[in-house]
Amino acid sequence: MVVRYVDDTPLVCLVHRPHYDDWTLPKGKIDKGESDEDAARREVFEETGIVGTLLADRRAVTRYRDDRDRDKTVMYFLMSYTSGDFAANQEVDKIIWLPAEEAAARLTYEHDRSVIRQLLDGT
Repeated sequence: MVVRYVDDTPLVCLVHRPHYDDWTLPKGKIDKGESDEDAARREVFEETGIVGTLLADRRAVTRYRDDRDRDKTVMYFLMSYTSGDFAANQEVDKIIWLPAEEAAARLTYEHDRSVIRQLLDGT
């Protein structure tokens, strides 16, 4: 989960995926031989064009069933925006930056809301 701070307020990056018509957090699959941390940085960059810096060892894990009824486990890392500019791509047509409460309300899936709580609130 990528955040950038404006006046000490974290703004959360959400992505819109036109294929699913949903708002979610950037995520993806780990390539063979890739660490969880490297996969998180790569996937965020591929989906958003953003380079992020991992913040300490803050991570969250969610488990859910996807639209094909498969079990999914996703690990998220808290990272701060370092650089980069968004350009629409095959997976993501737009991104938005919102304060945590507004971001949680905009997200399509409850399991994504729990990531914001875990990473920003520590709950």
